[in-house]
Amino acid sequence: MLSDLSERIVSEMNTETVFTIPVFGGIGVDEGTVVTWIVMAVMILASFLLTRNLRVDHISKRQAAVELFVTKLEGVVLGVIGPDGQQYAPYLVTVLVYIGFANIMGVFGFKPPTKDLNVTIALAVMSIVLVQAASIRKRRVGGWLKSFAKPLAIVTPFNILDLFTRPLSLCMRLFGNVLGAFVVMILLESFVPVGIPAVFSLYFDFFDGFLQAYVFVFLTSVYIKEAIELSE
Repeated sequence: MLSDLSERIVSEMNTETVFTIPVFGGIGVDEGTVVTWIVMAVMILASFLLTRNLRVDHISKRQAAVELFVTKLEGVVLGVIGPDGQQYAPYLVTVLVYIGFANIMGVFGFKPPTKDLNVTIALAVMSIVLVQAASIRKRRVGGWLKSFAKPLAIVTPFNILDLFTRPLSLCMRLFGNVLGAFVVMILLESFVPVGIPAVFSLYFDFFDGFLQAYVFVFLTSVYIKEAIELSE
């Protein structure tokens, strides 16, 4: 039984190739990429449908609900990053919605793309690139390079190392929590009576999924805020 369980866990952890694009010798497209496309398509379609016929006055209930939702999400981000980082709020809110939606894809029968290390690495790299871009924009390239020698030149290697440890911690934290929840659910389904796993699924898929999305965006916001403040 344990061997069957371990095989199932390994099988569920692996991302299979869904189809191959016949160029450059064949480019495999795995499950994580396909589900990411599905999430992106749903987000784009929802944005299109919910933002049609917007008005300045005498707004509809739909528009009021959408504006309230967006304002609340921006408030979550701006509460961390501050007003000086308002220009980065749209990206952070988009990432928050994407990760939150991606983490609950298991409810709809898909493997969450955030269970794929490649996806979390890509998200982490994009966030850290944005952090460095915010720093360069604030202090220019020369000031950005000099910042690695602050507060003392002796810490320069550690500041450079920080460029790699931050995205590593972001991607591994998200990947580890999503994967851990996935494994726990498999174990519960194997040993616990029917019905009880469904209760835990609500926690791991929804509460923990949205929590991990918030943690990822929260840390990215903190990094951007540090980059902006240190530039002043």
